[in-house]
Amino acid sequence: MAERASWSLGSALRGIFSAKTIDDDTWDDLEAALITADFGPAVTEEIVEQIRAQVERYKTTDPKDVQRMLREIVEERLAKYDPTLKLTERPAVVLVVGVNGVGKTTTIGKFARFLRTYDRSVVVGAADTFRAAAVDQLATWAERAGASIVRPEREGQDPASVAFQTVEKAKHDGTEIVIIDTAGRLHTKGGLMDELGKIKRVVEKQAPISEVLLVLDATTGQNGLAQAEAFIEHGGVTGLVLTKLDGSAKGGFVLAVQEKTGLPIKLIGQGEGINDLTGFTPHVFAQKLVG
Repeated sequence: MAERASWSLGSALRGIFSAKTIDDDTWDDLEAALITADFGPAVTEEIVEQIRAQVERYKTTDPKDVQRMLREIVEERLAKYDPTLKLTERPAVVLVVGVNGVGKTTTIGKFARFLRTYDRSVVVGAADTFRAAAVDQLATWAERAGASIVRPEREGQDPASVAFQTVEKAKHDGTEIVIIDTAGRLHTKGGLMDELGKIKRVVEKQAPISEVLLVLDATTGQNGLAQAEAFIEHGGVTGLVLTKLDGSAKGGFVLAVQEKTGLPIKLIGQGEGINDLTGFTPHVFAQKLVG
């Protein structure tokens, strides 16, 4: 297992691009590398075919050209989606959704910190009221991030009322951005989506919702996406946040998930620290991924 854990797309691609010439192995190795990096079979096939066609057209035999073509194609495909966070309203209300276990609570803390570095005032609403531990964890992260928090008055309080109180506090205090944590699991998926719908309706009576961000764990790849389908289908998601994107081992998932969902990635988390969540820039990401 140790060998598998240390695999990275970067090192696999270096091996391909440093070869003397383009041959059959180039295409087999490229396909294997992209599949292993979680680009998914369909995207991998399209990219390899596109590069083969360009190699044919330009009659090149230099693997360095394959590198340049791959970087350009990945960047072009990533750039079809707009990663800009829409936070111009005051207050700008952001709902954060996702299944339990993806790092939703820590992501909210990091997002609050990210916004504080731009001198935005932030209040966090702990509307995942079914898990007392989540409320305490969120309070710790909010404090570290320099954000204020609205906690439930009692365990199991109606999540929509916590969301309401949070927006109310932001309006009263003149806070610029509201981030609301929501439950990731109830006994039934239907119940969870009803809960989310109720939170939205209650919030929208006071302020428009600027973003609904779905948190996905990059290491779970396509499985994690399947678990989150209900949010995409019923949750009004406007953008994705990818956590645990630490190496380039799962880097292909970034492209695959945008193409599969039609939703832009707005933030990426590449580490455990409070400052490790950043905005997503297709050009920079393609450069890092492909070299």
